[in-house]
Amino acid sequence: MTVETSTDMVGSAANVQDSNSVLDTIVIGAGQAGLSAAHHLLRKGLKPFEDFVVLDSNDGPGGAWRHRWDTLTFDRAHGLHPLPGMALDTPDPKEPASAVVARYYGSYEDHFDVPVIRPFKARKVTGSIEDGFTVTATDGRTLTARTLINATGTWNKPHWPSYPGQRDFTGRQLHTRDFVAPEEFLGRRVLVVGGGTSAAQFLLQLADLGIDTLWSTRREPQWRTAPKDKSWGIGVEAEVNDRTHSGLPPRSVVSVTGLPLTDFYTAGIESGVLVSRGGIAGFGERSVRFADGSEEEIDIVLWATGFRASLDHLAPLGIREPGGGILMDDDSVSVVKVPGMFLVGYGASASTIGATRAGRAAAVGAARLLAEPNLAERRPVAAR
Repeated sequence: MTVETSTDMVGSAANVQDSNSVLDTIVIGAGQAGLSAAHHLLRKGLKPFEDFVVLDSNDGPGGAWRHRWDTLTFDRAHGLHPLPGMALDTPDPKEPASAVVARYYGSYEDHFDVPVIRPFKARKVTGSIEDGFTVTATDGRTLTARTLINATGTWNKPHWPSYPGQRDFTGRQLHTRDFVAPEEFLGRRVLVVGGGTSAAQFLLQLADLGIDTLWSTRREPQWRTAPKDKSWGIGVEAEVNDRTHSGLPPRSVVSVTGLPLTDFYTAGIESGVLVSRGGIAGFGERSVRFADGSEEEIDIVLWATGFRASLDHLAPLGIREPGGGILMDDDSVSVVKVPGMFLVGYGASASTIGATRAGRAAAVGAARLLAEPNLAERRPVAAR
């Protein structure tokens, strides 16, 4: 049983939306970071629906994982880490990761009575710690809280690069988030663009069906065997966080870690499938021109070019720096420009293990603020 099917929890969700009360904390997003934050808010003594809620734009549990393609099986998914307080059992390695994570997150929500309201898609956030943060949904519903933890991740903000001739290309173009199954590309010549693990996995899936592929990356793929000591991972997070502490747009974690050189990928390199043709110079009506001057006929472009932080709903708060980044405090979760607001799943915490730690840090930070006398004594009135 998941939270949204529990009669008591549904009733509580309806009650909090119908009331004029101001919550202590609103968490936006029910993925790894959001559920981690919720867990630690519960441990800090905040009561579900009475003191805080978690807003989820999806119809059910699983966060962004519920949208992943079925051919991304559990054994091919990188970075699946347990949430605090509940182990992630080892399922059939060939089961779709989307099903594994949706089931796990749903069990987690149910076990800990996480106060999820779904579907609730945030359209905008206004206010401040003094007046309360008001979250307005796309359907007009509003909720207000004294502190805000944003955990919306990146799935809803795919990055599409721009190249000369791209608009004139008459073949199909799609992004990672639009991928369903490799069978839809049968009989076509496919250009896969991107230097991350998704691109590599797409290429190998397509090649297994005999589909002709080409691979483009801006720089030579960085294949690396990650050291086993924990200090390496800490160093990676520190390198990514250095930019957010300076208010610069974050680099992706994979740009720092490189691609995992497993036996699965080694075989792809040796077969010639995972060999990049380099950067793109432009497109013709049904062709791609590479930076080395060569040109190839293609039917489809699959853009595995990553995502950006999904933060459009936060625009009214003015959190962006002139260069487009967000200045984060030393704890890597507090937004300097907006006291009382915490940003998780951003920068280094975009990875699942980083998201878990960031969720805890945000919950601790919110609880500390709520305990301060000047905030504890002040209860803003919710705007209706």
